[in-house]
Amino acid sequence: MSQGSLNKAGIIFLCLSAVPLMAMAGVGGSAMAMGQAAEHWVGTWASSQQLVEPHNMPPSPGLANNTLRQVVRVSIGGERIRLKLSNEYGDLPLEIKAVHLAQSAGAHRIKPETSLIVTFNGEQAVVIPPGETVVSDPLDYLLPSLTAVAITINFGAVPGALTGHPGSRTTSYISTDSAVDPEWMTGPVPTEHWYVISGIDICTENANAAAVVAIGDSITDGRGSTTNRQNRWPDILANRLQADQSTAHIGVLNHGIGGNAVLHGGLGPTVFRRFKRDVLEQPGVRYLIILAGVNDIGGSHSLAIADNLISVFQHFVEQAHDCGILVYGGTILPFGGSQYYTPVREQARQKVNQWIRTSGVFDAVIDFDVALRDPDDPERLLSIYDTGDHLHPSAAGYQRMGEFIDLTLFTK
Repeated sequence: MSQGSLNKAGIIFLCLSAVPLMAMAGVGGSAMAMGQAAEHWVGTWASSQQLVEPHNMPPSPGLANNTLRQVVRVSIGGERIRLKLSNEYGDLPLEIKAVHLAQSAGAHRIKPETSLIVTFNGEQAVVIPPGETVVSDPLDYLLPSLTAVAITINFGAVPGALTGHPGSRTTSYISTDSAVDPEWMTGPVPTEHWYVISGIDICTENANAAAVVAIGDSITDGRGSTTNRQNRWPDILANRLQADQSTAHIGVLNHGIGGNAVLHGGLGPTVFRRFKRDVLEQPGVRYLIILAGVNDIGGSHSLAIADNLISVFQHFVEQAHDCGILVYGGTILPFGGSQYYTPVREQARQKVNQWIRTSGVFDAVIDFDVALRDPDDPERLLSIYDTGDHLHPSAAGYQRMGEFIDLTLFTK
C-alpha cells in the first residue's frame, strides 16, 4: 500500500512498506525501483538511527580514513539481500570507500569463505549526502536465519555530526588498516556502538514472509541485557519464531532507542517523529508491537500525560491499520522504587495500562506488566527480573518477556 492519511496534527504519514526501497534511496533511481517492483523484500535486521551524542562518538582513531567492523544478528534468512547505510543526521557528505559482508566467527574475526563485497550502482564506493540513506545493489548471498553478520566499512571523509545507534549491545571494532576483508583485524579498538548501518533486507519468494517491528525505548533496545549475547526480548522472540515452523517466515526489527520518549524530550527522535520511518517505511511489515511511554511518564508531573499517551497510541494504531499492519499493545512495566516513581506517575501508568487492556483499540494485548511484576508488590518488578535500578529488566526479565509473547499472534 502507498496511500497516505492525515493525522490529527496535520502530518501526512505514507504507507511505504510495500514500496521497493531503492525508490527512496539516495542512490539507485526510479528505473531500478520499477525493475524490482514485483520482488518481495522483508526486513531481517534494523536499528533506529539518531544523532550520535558527543559521549557516544567513536573512540580514537575515529572513523575517518579508517575501517569499522560491526556485528549484527539477523532474524529470517534468505538468498538475496541488500544493506542500508545512513547519513540521516550528518551535516556533511559521508564517504564510503568499500563495504564487506561475511559471517562472524566471533569478536572481530570473520569466516572468509562467506565473504562478499557490497556494491552501490555497481560501484564499491558511495558518497551519502547529508540527510540521506542509501541502499546497496541486491546481492546474491546465502544468509541463514539467526546468523551473526560482520559488516566491515572503510571510510573516507566522515561528517562531524554522525548518524548511528549507540545502544548496540554488541562490540564493534575500529582499525587503521584500509582492508575490509581480513579474517581478523590487527590491533582493533573496541566500542559498544553501531554507526551508519541501519538495516538488512532479504528478498524472498515466500509471499507470506513478513516482519514484526518492536518499537519503544531502552527496554526494547535492551538495556540490562548481556553484551554480545543477543538476549534482548526481541532477540528471544526471534529465536522462538525461527524455532516454530508456522512462524519461521517472520522477521523481527528492533526499533528501540535508549532514553526515548513518545511525545517530547528524551534521547533520539521521539516515537511520534520516527513512526513513519521506523514502522510504515520498513519493508514487509505485517505486525507492530508498541512498548513505550515510561520515559514520558517518568518526565511528567501531571496525570495528563496518560491522556496524551492514549491519544497518540490510538493514532499510531490508526496509521498502522491504514497500512495493513496489525498492532499489539504492550503494557508499561512497573517502576516502583526507581527514580521515576511517584504516586501520580504510578497512577498515570495504571491508567494507560488499563486503557491498553480494555479499549479494544489494539488487535491484541501483550501484558508485559503482568509477566514481570512482583505479585506481592505489583508496583515493582519481581526481583529476579530487575537489574537493580527497578526500571530495566535483567537478562532473566528479557527472557521472560520474549517467552511470554503468544506466537499465534504472528500467524494472522
